[in-house]
Amino acid sequence: MYDFCVVGGGIVGLATALELLKRRPGASLVLIEKEARLARHQTGHNSGVIHAGIYYPPGSFKAQLCRRGAVATKAFCDENGIPYLTCGKLLVATSGPEVERMNALYDRSRENGVEVELLDAAELRRREPNVAGLAAIHVPSTGIVDYKAVCAVMADKIRAAGGEILLGTTVDRIVEHGNFVTVGAGDRSWDGSRLVVCGGLQSDRLARMAGLAADFQIVPFRGEYFRLPAARNDIVKSLIYPIPDPALPFLGVHLTRMIDGSVTVGPNAVLGFAREGYPKLSFDSGDVGRLFAFPGFWRLIAKQWRTGIQEMRSSLSKRRYLELCQKYCPSLTLSDLMPMEAGIRAQAVTRSGALMHDFHFMQTDRMVHVCNAPSPAATSAMPIGAIIADKCLGG
Repeated sequence: MYDFCVVGGGIVGLATALELLKRRPGASLVLIEKEARLARHQTGHNSGVIHAGIYYPPGSFKAQLCRRGAVATKAFCDENGIPYLTCGKLLVATSGPEVERMNALYDRSRENGVEVELLDAAELRRREPNVAGLAAIHVPSTGIVDYKAVCAVMADKIRAAGGEILLGTTVDRIVEHGNFVTVGAGDRSWDGSRLVVCGGLQSDRLARMAGLAADFQIVPFRGEYFRLPAARNDIVKSLIYPIPDPALPFLGVHLTRMIDGSVTVGPNAVLGFAREGYPKLSFDSGDVGRLFAFPGFWRLIAKQWRTGIQEMRSSLSKRRYLELCQKYCPSLTLSDLMPMEAGIRAQAVTRSGALMHDFHFMQTDRMVHVCNAPSPAATSAMPIGAIIADKCLGG
């Protein structure tokens, strides 16, 4: 019998396991991951940004956890010799309506307690000669890191504290008993006094497997990226984002410096037809069948079909994708957009067709399921882990 069982080897699962072992030194813990390596899915495919927390509604989980998470992530990197860079971010307005939205976002940033600075066109051009815009918000505290490296250190610490990590082990049953939970994978099983499930792209299925009445479904959205050639790695000094449209669910294509010195462009947000199918045109008949049988999917399509068409255009046409980038970085050319593996965002959607924008948990006496952990989950992983530990331990 283990004190704790954790399912899911992404950054949220690892941060939770580490937090539980910190609070209960000497406790027994097993973390179970179906892939052959940790951070295989969302954690290992994100853009590596340490977000500052400017987008989110004041008072929301996202706003609170992002600010705390950014501080905790940088402190963890400092303590463990993990490279990161606080390079800052610019949100660039390229039209009159975007300037209006930028000003509203600036006000929200200040409500959230995030240090921001407004730049006019001349100052923007002085700081970023290759970026064009009417104005911009500068967020100096935004940083970049390799979250896979963060996860590797977390895993080492979990093992050093006595925890076990099992890779290549696919959970196929979860049964809650009176005072423990059984987790099974084929002919193997583990009993734990408490279970935490951080299932990401499979979170809805794992919740239902455990007998929970999950009234949502994960809808996968492919985020397609390009990488710039090495000769263009100095095209920007900071991260360059468009001003987001609050009517749309995603942030838009941006230029991101990576900790290895490269620069990526993306992502867009295209409906995926396989939850874990990263190559273009991936298709899983089981995933698609369940998706089409879910009424919330069709209600989402009815609300967002115009956005869906626009995103599909950028997926099918490299030139259209380039136009999105050229709005704020006009010197980019088609030959600059080099192939890069896509990511897949696990977006929880309700039966009414609403996107879940904040963190969502389901809980029983013995289990905590993380059902929705949207961006900035990587930035916020450590404070999320603390909240999950509170729930798990009855705090």
